[in-house]
Amino acid sequence: MKIAVAGAGYVGLSLGTLLSQKNEVVVFDVLREKVDKINKRISPIKDEHIEKYFKEKELNLRATTDYKEAFVGADYIIVATPTNYDEGLNCFDTSSIEDVIEKTQQLNIDSTIVIKSTIPVGYTESIRKRYNLKSVFFSPEFLRGGNALYDNLYPSRIIVGSKSKEAKKFGQLLKESSLKKDVVIKYMNSTEAEAVKLFSNTYLALRVAYFNELDTYAESKGLNTKDIIEGVCLDPRIGDYYNNPSFGYGGYCLPKDTKQLKANYKDVPENLISAIVDSNSTRKDYIADEIIKKNPKTVGIYRLTMKSNSDNFRFSAIQGIMKRIKAKGIVVIVYEPSLKEEYFFNSKVIKNLKRFKKESDIILTNRYDHDLEDVTNKVYTRDLFKRD
Repeated sequence: MKIAVAGAGYVGLSLGTLLSQKNEVVVFDVLREKVDKINKRISPIKDEHIEKYFKEKELNLRATTDYKEAFVGADYIIVATPTNYDEGLNCFDTSSIEDVIEKTQQLNIDSTIVIKSTIPVGYTESIRKRYNLKSVFFSPEFLRGGNALYDNLYPSRIIVGSKSKEAKKFGQLLKESSLKKDVVIKYMNSTEAEAVKLFSNTYLALRVAYFNELDTYAESKGLNTKDIIEGVCLDPRIGDYYNNPSFGYGGYCLPKDTKQLKANYKDVPENLISAIVDSNSTRKDYIADEIIKKNPKTVGIYRLTMKSNSDNFRFSAIQGIMKRIKAKGIVVIVYEPSLKEEYFFNSKVIKNLKRFKKESDIILTNRYDHDLEDVTNKVYTRDLFKRD
């Protein structure tokens, strides 16, 4: 069957690659550069498995900037466009999704619309009524940047926000294209599926915030954080995973999803959800204060990315720390190989690593790298386990 994918980011491109093994997939994106790269089988995003599949697999995949070419004749239109959090509206900006829906209505086609973009709880039902849509449902993704295709090939679970014939067929499409034998598919209403997405990511943010606050306490009291975490995590109910301290949770998903869930609690009693959001700001304040106490003239930021093997630094926690340090008049320089620009938010980008090390009094890195072994006396990190 023909499947259209709107949006060639991590979600859209990984799904397009996955499904094009057994289906005709046309990816629609407004950026000509991305489209040209996909058609030349060059991944526009850093993802080891997408790069591998582009080189080694026969994929029935093409990309276009013409939405008509993508949407006309498609059995499914997967919407994977960005939904940034609008602080003013206290809600996700869903205009990119509505733009896709309006394009399908102009074409007068009856394709099933599958929303993969993260959305507020209740959104799918609201647009079903607003646009009088016959077949639309939400199906959340649970992907990691840099490992998006891998997480589609070996999914933890498949959640589909409908129990219709089209929804069950879509769930099977994802399962059949994966490499995992026993994939759990759970069908439910879209509103519950929307809640699954936001509660899942907020729980992950809670876990990050918890171990970061543990680390804040231990460092403040001169205790060995690593010993405490290892002792705590030997409890099988807690588990030894997702427990490495950091400068805060960041990236594209967790900051905005936690804020959206908090907004969804507007008329519901809560304490914990707000605390998770507030804890992340407190952590950044603490890290920045620790650096400011050392009275450096120049602070070097080693990599803006959230984790190793990634080129994504959207909303990375270290950016918030940079702002706090610069507000005190301290010079901040950046070493980020993926940046072509000379400046990043008015901070000089140093291309030469040796020069960067020399000019920095303190080097901040969210995740430790062997490139810094010759200047460990300058490095400040909370990466205790040397892993993500």
